[in-house]
Amino acid sequence: MGELTSQLGDGLSAGPATPEQRKKALLALLVVTAVWGATFIWMKQALNALDSEIIEYGRFEVVAVLVAARFAVAALAMLLFFPKGRAALSDVEQWRGGLILGSIMLVGFVTQMIGLEDISPSVSAFLTSLYVVFTALITVLFTKSRPSRTLLLGVFLATFGAGFIQGPPHLTWGLGEILTVICAVFFALHIIYTQKITQQVEPIGVTQTSFLVVAIGSMLLLFAIGGGRSLEQWEMVFKDGVFLQVLFLGLGGSLFCLLLLNLYQRFLHPIQAAIIYALEPVWATMYGLGLGLDDWSWWILLGGGALFFGNIVVEVFSTAESEELMTAGDST
Repeated sequence: MGELTSQLGDGLSAGPATPEQRKKALLALLVVTAVWGATFIWMKQALNALDSEIIEYGRFEVVAVLVAARFAVAALAMLLFFPKGRAALSDVEQWRGGLILGSIMLVGFVTQMIGLEDISPSVSAFLTSLYVVFTALITVLFTKSRPSRTLLLGVFLATFGAGFIQGPPHLTWGLGEILTVICAVFFALHIIYTQKITQQVEPIGVTQTSFLVVAIGSMLLLFAIGGGRSLEQWEMVFKDGVFLQVLFLGLGGSLFCLLLLNLYQRFLHPIQAAIIYALEPVWATMYGLGLGLDDWSWWILLGGGALFFGNIVVEVFSTAESEELMTAGDST
């Protein structure tokens, strides 16, 4: 992929940032996790409204339509309201970056969706949370630098908290579990390549091209398995209980969140960003409790507490260690 993928390790430190920029980045990514937590509710509501379509077409085809619609909404909004998004369409480097990020997102979404056919949501949440571990491992592999003990503690607490917030997962290894681990690897790669690419090209522009890659890629996958050929299958997006949720997913979960991510993640180390993103299930559980979709258990307190403590440890009690790790890539 040209210069974007060459010497990946050189781009895995935080970009030049003032303390104020770091504070804004932390706040921005926390907001991202809060909105992403709501996407579980929106997707669940949409899928519940499409029970008959899932029986008729299959879960994968229905979710593929929803993913394509979600990212098409985000791409269209960017074209309408962001001049830099429109300018990116004629920029080869923006398309290269968007192809990398969009393809990684698409594989992550698809493997997670297929995996959910065979495993429970709690097992999926646990295995998906391994992206925090994979982010640390891949970062070490490329930078040849060892993470601080504080960051490693944060990785452990975040993985434990995200995986056990709904209770201990009942894990047996099958196709669903393997695909979800692959999903976690690709989510980690998305964090890492976001770090690299957004330091090299305009973040708003690459957000636009990555949205188009996911939307078009979802449609192509749907066509490849023989779906999406009838107008009725696409009309499910406009069904009551689906249309507003797709708008929320596209404008909130994709446009708002991924734009903030691309603009601000570059000011933090990718491992720290991954630990922050692991707070997503905390918000999802809080929303679920508030709407009566989840039942209270002490695992929520234990898992959520571990996640929050892991973030506090990394940000507050190890500022010096984190800053040293963030600049390590620049000296290699």
